[in-house]
Amino acid sequence: GSTPTASTISQFYDPRTTSLTSTTAGRRGVVYPMVMLDPEVTPETYVQLRDSATPPTLLDVREPWEAETASIPGATLIPLGEITSRAHTELDPDLPIIVFCHHGQRSLSVTMWLREQGFDQAQSLSGGIDHYSRVIDHSIPRY
Repeated sequence: GSTPTASTISQFYDPRTTSLTSTTAGRRGVVYPMVMLDPEVTPETYVQLRDSATPPTLLDVREPWEAETASIPGATLIPLGEITSRAHTELDPDLPIIVFCHHGQRSLSVTMWLREQGFDQAQSLSGGIDHYSRVIDHSIPRY
């Protein structure tokens, strides 16, 4: 048979098979593997992404006093308590986003919420800024 084209495929997520099920008019559904990014990236992986041709948005979800104490250059600050009201107007769901906090718990929660909102390329920086300062940039103060 012929291969369905993007214009003839209707895709949706099937949680029972964790795959994309594609249906074409007059044909049985064809199952393709679901491509899902890991929810977390290591600081080392973030550095590789940051230095790539299309660096991700770096999102800091800590409180302002925390960002004043220690920060990663280029980060956008949207505190956890403001993420639901600001994400859809200040972040691009089509671009990769690396979310970080102090130790990685808040950022992982925000990452999962962002994914539920359609930000499929959101990932959390494992270990947060604390781990990043220990393994990547020792000049960032630990608190």
